[in-house]
Amino acid sequence: MKSGLTLGIETSCDETAAAVIKGGREILSNVVLSQIDIHQKYGGVVPEIASRHHIEAVFPVIQEALQQAQVGLDEIEVIAVTYGPGLVGSLLVGVAAAKALAFAADKPLVGVNHIEGHIYANFLTGQEIKPPLVCLTVSGGHTDLLLIPRLGEYEILGRTRDDAAGEAFDKVARVLGLPYPGGPQIERLAQGGNKEAIAFPRGLLDGESFDFSFSGLKTAALNYLNEAKQKRQEVPLADFAASFQWAIIDVLTQKLMAAAQAYGVDQVILSGGVAANKTFREHVAAEAAARGKELLYPPVHLCTDNAAMIGSAGYFRYLAGQRSDYSLNAVANLRLGDD
Repeated sequence: MKSGLTLGIETSCDETAAAVIKGGREILSNVVLSQIDIHQKYGGVVPEIASRHHIEAVFPVIQEALQQAQVGLDEIEVIAVTYGPGLVGSLLVGVAAAKALAFAADKPLVGVNHIEGHIYANFLTGQEIKPPLVCLTVSGGHTDLLLIPRLGEYEILGRTRDDAAGEAFDKVARVLGLPYPGGPQIERLAQGGNKEAIAFPRGLLDGESFDFSFSGLKTAALNYLNEAKQKRQEVPLADFAASFQWAIIDVLTQKLMAAAQAYGVDQVILSGGVAANKTFREHVAAEAAARGKELLYPPVHLCTDNAAMIGSAGYFRYLAGQRSDYSLNAVANLRLGDD
């Protein structure tokens, strides 16, 4: 059946998600069941709890996605599923569900790299992606700077050597007593703050490397808080949040622009959860415009984990002739180019 319909399934972390995508670009449904409320009291995602809730939710969420799209499983042309990177227990739930449905309905199965899915979120907004381009994917677990010479081909220019940018946000937010996830909380706290108030360090900004490092920044921020506590000094929270956020945004943007200039591309792309940060978007947009570069990024609801992006990436892999067999397994540390 050549319906052009893809059922996407995503369970890499703490969202159980399913979507139906038409032609790789049109969202017919996109259901996301978040576990944020469950994990907030722990200050972060507890893997065993996440996988247990995925088991309970995955088939009801898939059924809801099919119902919202007003299609039956028999009308689906291909089933796409995230198989890495992520939490191995969570990934296994989605992979097992996808394989069961593919077998029962005799549908092709395509495994999708979660990072690639974030990139393909840009296909779902009618934007025209024109390789060669440079893409920065920034989330709680990943900070990857990529050259995309052609669709489906990726060259890693740089990645974090320690903490990912989103991870740094979450860890500092936890110390501040802010709810999980920490990035949006710090962004709200930073409103009205002075981003120049505290001179936080910028990791790996000197030299020609496109790699990132946020561990030193995180340590500097924690030391600042501890020193203020020991001296019984009040921390100007808005200034602290704004300065900390700016130290991350500044490095991300400088590296992205440097890569775009070095490789002579006309288009740059943002993807991943941190790309939902309004201050980050606005700063990158201004810097890209100043250099004559076109900037693309998904709407906020497609920056965070969802199955629509997996359905899109899976469909274009399917068109390229790629298939997965029933030996498909979860790969927690999967990197772009490994598959």
